Amino acid sequence: MVQSKAATVDEYLAQADPARQPWLARIREVALASLPDPVESMQWGMPAYGVGDQVVFAFASQKQYVSLYVTNLSIHERHAEALSRLDHGKSCIRFRKPETIDFDLLAALLREGVSPVTP
Repeated sequence: MVQSKAATVDEYLAQADPARQPWLARIREVALASLPDPVESMQWGMPAYGVGDQVVFAFASQKQYVSLYVTNLSIHERHAEALSRLDHGKSCIRFRKPETIDFDLLAALLREGVSPVTP
């Protein structure tokens, strides 16, 4: 999938490569468990997770890899050493083999990447 036309995350996961579906479902679970009061939606043709009205995370199943998008760039800087061992760009982390996804790192990135909400 390059950009899905799925209307919901459930539909997106159902349309994904069956071999990747368990990994994508686990990414979803980590996002929902790691973010405070997450808002799940489809944005830019991929599952996206927000806190309030701010999208903080998205993921996509591409042809060659699974990509994770963590939007708080300062988190990437704080985890530069861990990310240096991975294929990553400015806000994207790519995994050619979904079984190599570091779910503990993902959970930490998401927990730390959420700015405190002030009233």
